[in-house]
Amino acid sequence: MNETDIKFKTEIKTIKEGLVEIIIPEFEKVSSDAPVFYNPAMEFNRDISILALQQFQKELGKSIDICDLFGGSGIRAIRYKKELENVGEVSLNDISNQAIEFGKMNSENNKLSLNFHQKEANILLREFRGKFDVVDVDPFGTPSYFIDSLGYSIKKNTMICVTATDTSALCGTYIEPCIRKYNAKPNRTEYCHETGIRILIGFIALKIGKYKKYVEPKLSHSSQHYMKTYLKVHKSSKDTDKSLKENIGYIAHCNKCLYRTPVKGLTSTINDNCPECGEKLTIAGPLWIGRIQNQQFIEGMLHEIPFKNLKTSKKVLKLLTTCDEEANAMISFYDIHKISKVLKISAPKLSEVLETLKNKGFSVTRTHFSPLGIKTDCDINTLKKIVCNLSIDSNKI
Repeated sequence: MNETDIKFKTEIKTIKEGLVEIIIPEFEKVSSDAPVFYNPAMEFNRDISILALQQFQKELGKSIDICDLFGGSGIRAIRYKKELENVGEVSLNDISNQAIEFGKMNSENNKLSLNFHQKEANILLREFRGKFDVVDVDPFGTPSYFIDSLGYSIKKNTMICVTATDTSALCGTYIEPCIRKYNAKPNRTEYCHETGIRILIGFIALKIGKYKKYVEPKLSHSSQHYMKTYLKVHKSSKDTDKSLKENIGYIAHCNKCLYRTPVKGLTSTINDNCPECGEKLTIAGPLWIGRIQNQQFIEGMLHEIPFKNLKTSKKVLKLLTTCDEEANAMISFYDIHKISKVLKISAPKLSEVLETLKNKGFSVTRTHFSPLGIKTDCDINTLKKIVCNLSIDSNKI
C-alpha cells in the first residue's frame, strides 16, 4: 500500500519522529475532527512512553505485547515496534477507517508488521482479555469511559499507561464534570495538578479493584495540557483490599492559612474546621494518597535516555530527574509566591528557602508540577516564619 492507494481530500505531509517516518493528512489545527489524529506536541509524551515501556520490559524479563488503544496516525504503535527492544506483537486500534488505512501504510513504509483492529475501544478490550502486557490509553479527552473495560481485560503484571487531557475538570476549574467522570471532587489549589493526577489514579484503583486487581504507580507527570500515569497492575483480592485501605483517601485544605493534610480511608471522618486557624476546610477526593513515583523505575528510565537518542532528551532528563527527586516526598507542595501573598510580603528567592529548610533539618525538594513549588515535611507555620524572615533579610539588601 502507498499514498496513492488512499483517497482523501486534503494534502499530506511527512513527519519524522524518533526512528520512524510517517505521512499524515494536512490539517489546520490539532483536534478530534482531524481526518487522522496526530499531535506534534505529544512527541515528548511518546518519548517518555518509549523509556517507560523499555524499563517495564526489562523488569518483566520477557518480550511484551502492546496495544495502542487509540492509534490515530499510528506514530506511537509504530515507534513502539521500531524502537523498543524485545517487543512482541504490537496492536493498533482505531475506530476511524482512514486512521487504519494510514496506520497500515505507515507501518509498511517503515518495514514493520503490526496487528490492526477497527473496534470501539471497550469492545476491543473485552474481546482481547488477557492478551496484552501493556495497554496505552490515550484518548482525546477523558479516559474514564474505558477504565472499567481495562480493569476487566488486563492480566496481572500488566502495565497500563493512561493519559487524561481533560485537565480543567481534574484541576477543579469545572467541578461537576470531575465528579461525573471520576466520581471525585477536585480542589482548585496551587497544587491542583498533583491533586488531579491523584484523582485519576484513585479512580483507576477503585474501578479495577472489583476485579481483584490493584495498581503500583511507576511514574506520573503533568505536562503541558495533559496528565499521564504509568501503573503496574497486580492481582490478589487480599492485596487489593490492603492497597485500597492504605492508598485511597482525601486531601483537606485550608484556603486561608494554606494548611493541608491527607486523610486515609474512603469513609474516614474529616474535621470541618482547620486546626490552625479555624477556617472551614475544603476536601478533595476520593483520590490516591500513596506514592505516585517509583524511584528505582525512574532511575532505570534515566539510564535508557542516552541509548534512545531522543530529540527531547534534555526536556525528558529534566522531568525524570525531578520526578526521581520528589518520589518519596510529602503529598502536595507549597508555592512560595502563594505563601508570600497570604503574608502580604515580597517573595524571597526559592533557592534561599530550599537552603534554609535543608539547614534546619527538613526534607525538601523541587517538584515537576510547578517551578515555584517545593515539597517539604516542614509544617506550614514554620515555613511561613522562614519565608517571612528571608523576605525581610532580602529587603534589607
